Amino acid sequence: MKLLMIEDNKSVSEMMAMFFKKEQWDAHFAYDGNEAVSMFKEDVDSWDMITLDLNLPGKDGMAVSADIRKASPTVPIIMLTARDSESDQVLGLEMGADDYVTKPFSPITLIARIKALHRRADLGKATPTEVGDDAVSDFDVQTDHFKLNTKTREAYLAGQQIEDLTPKEFDLLKTLAQKPRQVFSREQLLQLVWDYEYYGDERTVDAHIKKLRQKIEKAGPQIIQTVWGVGYKFDDSGVDAK
Repeated sequence: MKLLMIEDNKSVSEMMAMFFKKEQWDAHFAYDGNEAVSMFKEDVDSWDMITLDLNLPGKDGMAVSADIRKASPTVPIIMLTARDSESDQVLGLEMGADDYVTKPFSPITLIARIKALHRRADLGKATPTEVGDDAVSDFDVQTDHFKLNTKTREAYLAGQQIEDLTPKEFDLLKTLAQKPRQVFSREQLLQLVWDYEYYGDERTVDAHIKKLRQKIEKAGPQIIQTVWGVGYKFDDSGVDAK
């Protein structure tokens, strides 16, 4: 794994460098926002994971996240934040981060989060050739107007691909679409989509649903419905066939 850690606290970076080395990861470090964006853009497609501190000199983490997302809609990003405000955490997720870890954090916890996110992202790197010539037509989830292929990590709505889904967005969409019209509470989605306890931080789900809906709307009608006071459901019954 080639990882870029964006962190202005060099003692934190040095500590994590030891853990990354133990995992045999190719870790690189940037200490301010402008440096981070420049390093990332030198070879956009080479990065497998980004860890991003929100409090950075030069350019803050929110702006860095936005710049990285413009260059790569799918590279996994984990925010590192000392801020206690839920609004900051949710805003970071809405700006494109897939996950967050609150400082002070245990290195073991961060490593576990990175591995969990990387497992999901790595599934998306298989090509049709690698999984079989008929992979594109071999959909795991299929309804009247929606198709989803877990091997190629592709989803289609009324024949249009829903593009640039992050690992978490894809897994969230798959979870909902596997059981059309079944209502999932936010707590259930946290348990099913995330590999660890979020301690009731249900706004994480809302932030990801918001980004997922934006991407769905570029392909066709909205298929993620809010059930007020309960949660969310997948329903493509209102989509016109093409």
